[in-house]
Amino acid sequence: MVNVAPNSGNVPGTYGENGINLPKELDAGVLFVLKSRGLWLHCGYHLTTAIVAPALLSLPFAFGLLGWVGGVVCLTMAALVTFYSYNLLSLVLDHHAQLGKRQLRFRDMAHDILGPGWGKCFVGPLQLGICYGAVIACILLGGQKPQVVYNSFWSCLQFIYLLSKPNGNLQLYHFVVIFGALMLVLAQMPSFHSLRHINLISLVLCLAYCACTTAGAIYIGYSKKAPVKDYSVTGIGINRIFGVFNAISIIATTYGNGIIPEIQATIAAPVTGKMFKGLLVCYDVVISTFFSVAISGYWAFGNQPKGSILQNFMVDGKPLVPRGFF
Repeated sequence: MVNVAPNSGNVPGTYGENGINLPKELDAGVLFVLKSRGLWLHCGYHLTTAIVAPALLSLPFAFGLLGWVGGVVCLTMAALVTFYSYNLLSLVLDHHAQLGKRQLRFRDMAHDILGPGWGKCFVGPLQLGICYGAVIACILLGGQKPQVVYNSFWSCLQFIYLLSKPNGNLQLYHFVVIFGALMLVLAQMPSFHSLRHINLISLVLCLAYCACTTAGAIYIGYSKKAPVKDYSVTGIGINRIFGVFNAISIIATTYGNGIIPEIQATIAAPVTGKMFKGLLVCYDVVISTFFSVAISGYWAFGNQPKGSILQNFMVDGKPLVPRGFF
């Protein structure tokens, strides 16, 4: 609940549950993250859902452009740099909150750092565009037919359906509607804090599909159908250089999705130290999933992994793993 209270500082404003000065205009975005009742464990759930995503299935492809040494070094360095950066950002936010200037979102940070107008005119529209694109892309990719999804994420409902019923009657739009209905339900959640149980399920599912992917790669690597393994770095001359930059960008993008201000805003006071514990939970999952998928996929297929390692699990329309895997 938000109450108006006398201000002992220089900036008149509104005070939240924890007695901290808040922006005077409480828009829907502020109210969505402002329910500050979360535990440090909930932060771990939120952070894991934000960072550990299906994009990690492209890490073996990045390894193919970097080789064993380059891949492991870049993946390790990215983990260290992003963990340090996220923790540092959390400490800065906590420091400003103790000074009575709580920053709940990246928009608020842009307003304070870059000046008035930047939050609304730059960061806000940018976040809206990314969110809009991600929501639409998830719905469409979730319902795509297999021959199209081979070029992106093909482990979708329709693909699983066609594996079980090759002559099934359900069409593409049926699965688009299913995914759209699910997104519509999730959009009704009243606050970020109310997503904690859903994000716990997401964390468990992340561990599950990464474990299945790792197990599938190891199975193929030891099977008679295993492809010839070549661990040499692909590309020659300028192509190799561009390949290295491409791989680094893939790894950086895979790690760089933490929404620290919004997640930290959900924590119940006192905040100090809780975000660090949440980051430890998140990075336990990050390290176990990122490294297992990247190393097993590159080991099994050498420098031939495709954009999503799951695409390598089928050759000429026939799966290299038992059908029950899907």
